[in-house]
Amino acid sequence: MKLVILGGPGAGKGTQAALLCSKLGIPLVSTGEILREEIAAQTDLGKKAESYVEEGELVPDPTIISFIRKRLVQPDTAKGWLLDGYPRTAFQAEELDFLLDELGQRLRWAIYLKLPDSVLMERCLNRQDGRLDDREEIVQRRIDLFNDRTIPILEYYDYRDRLLTIDAAGPPDRVLQEILQGVDPAKG
Repeated sequence: MKLVILGGPGAGKGTQAALLCSKLGIPLVSTGEILREEIAAQTDLGKKAESYVEEGELVPDPTIISFIRKRLVQPDTAKGWLLDGYPRTAFQAEELDFLLDELGQRLRWAIYLKLPDSVLMERCLNRQDGRLDDREEIVQRRIDLFNDRTIPILEYYDYRDRLLTIDAAGPPDRVLQEILQGVDPAKG
């Protein structure tokens, strides 16, 4: 079961990713986590990415795809994985497909946790963990950026019959059940 999870800030990606990975027995592959680990270990890739991260810039696509390639060939990903934080653009979605072809793997579903912008905003502003970037103007910028980038990704996966759109407004356990019904291998 090879999955990608998509959703705006506050959509519940982290919550659903953790629940799904636990339920399906697959590892979570978080690009943010991979970057932090590689930078901390000062690997060649980590050193390449470090200056971008320190400047608050996006790490270039070729570097990110190298990180993902390195992670997806680890033994724990043999039965599947859930990718969070990538792809963020339609170009990256295509690059991921090229990488998976090269590795003899195939993405099963891109799970899109859909919520209205107003609910995303409300959830971010009311988060219990009080993130530094959860201020209204910053959240709005993140929502706008997500919307600009995501529509082409949704079209990309929809065209390839790999888009699973889930209404993420309900309680986490109900959202999880909808995802599990949608990704059920017996149905596809």
